[in-house]
Amino acid sequence: FVYENYTVNFSSTELTLGFVFRVEEKYIFNPTIRFPLHIFRKDITAKSLEVFAFHIGMVEMISYWKAFCSPKILIKPGRMNSAQERWWKKLFIHGLGEFFYTNGIEVQGDRLFEFYYSESAPIIEKSNPIHLTEGLIVPVGGGKDSVVTLELFKKSGMPVMPLVVNHRNATRKVLEVGGFSETNSVEVVRSLDPLLLKLNEQGFLNGHTPFSALLAFITVLVAYLTGNRHIVLSNESSANEATIPGTSINHQYSKSFEFEKDFRNYLQSHVISGINYFSFLRPLNELQIGAIFSEMEQYHKVFKSCNAGSKTDSWCCNCSKCLFTWIILSPFIAGSRLVEIFGKNLFENSRLIPVLNQLTGVAKTKPFECVGTIDEVKSALWKTIAKQYGSELPVLLAHFRNQTLTKSETMKPDFDSLLSAFNNNHFLEPNMEEFLRKTISP
Repeated sequence: FVYENYTVNFSSTELTLGFVFRVEEKYIFNPTIRFPLHIFRKDITAKSLEVFAFHIGMVEMISYWKAFCSPKILIKPGRMNSAQERWWKKLFIHGLGEFFYTNGIEVQGDRLFEFYYSESAPIIEKSNPIHLTEGLIVPVGGGKDSVVTLELFKKSGMPVMPLVVNHRNATRKVLEVGGFSETNSVEVVRSLDPLLLKLNEQGFLNGHTPFSALLAFITVLVAYLTGNRHIVLSNESSANEATIPGTSINHQYSKSFEFEKDFRNYLQSHVISGINYFSFLRPLNELQIGAIFSEMEQYHKVFKSCNAGSKTDSWCCNCSKCLFTWIILSPFIAGSRLVEIFGKNLFENSRLIPVLNQLTGVAKTKPFECVGTIDEVKSALWKTIAKQYGSELPVLLAHFRNQTLTKSETMKPDFDSLLSAFNNNHFLEPNMEEFLRKTISP
């Protein structure tokens, strides 16, 4: 597999990064990523962007490499040292953990592939530091987590710039409700090469890739282009839990604290110093985020977390993401109101019982989705049973209660303890930590 080159091109309206990847001469891929010019500082040059373009190409490459799993990767546009190579191998191995699992590929240690370089490949130089303001870049995906981060910082009065990769209806509506427009937000447009989609249809290897790692490098470039120091993610402590219990396989690896720590170190050592990449919600769990979001009623009709319904801006009401979101909000939002949001009562859908079993730890694996921990789900279900229902329970709650009682499981996760928890494995600066603690204080 060959990372042939990257290009940096300016037009009158945008910056375009282009990449060329290939396998022999038969399979050639030309993806692009475009950035709007209105966000730029005035002293940007193509030369100053090379370190960022190279690294975005490295992580974009993963989506194409996975179709072949080539044991040799030839990097032509730059050369890395051994520490960088170890970092990238770790990202490939753990970021593609779900991909390897679902495709039945065994990975032994780091013997997955080797990096090679052309003789003319230059050493990629770290960018020179620049003057940075205290501005915040907040990636927005249209779900409740990024809404919470966006709205809290907006209320704080700090300068916030939302960033979206490939707008969909939910992200547009969320920004509109938040009072943002094209002039004070950023849309980055990522275009996949159509050949990759054709290969997927032909049965080439396919599966989940660490998109949040790509987002990390994209946001660093946006921080450089705008001069904003803080990149504020919305990844919670719940993202650290393995999808396959007892393993390191985690659908959310590139949202985990481990990746966040690794990325911060790599960024400072090999890309640029001074940019502060961190997750504001890292100390919190999904229950706490659900509680905060329940008070933001203006967003309830516009947010969407369902991937299956993203193209139609709807909740499909049949997937793990829909059911998880319903469950985690159910202790805080009345059932009738949830029906208005989702369109259906998901607790009455018996077809979701297998998904419920995955979310509550009955099945062998959690769903391969961005969902909370097993304890958070169970705690939310018990609280909802106690708070909103009598002896006649809808089918999913009845199934959960009966199955749990049958197993003689008397230990229930402590709802109040989860609501007051604060995970100290985070990178919040003291003023932001204090701000967050005040937000969750009763």
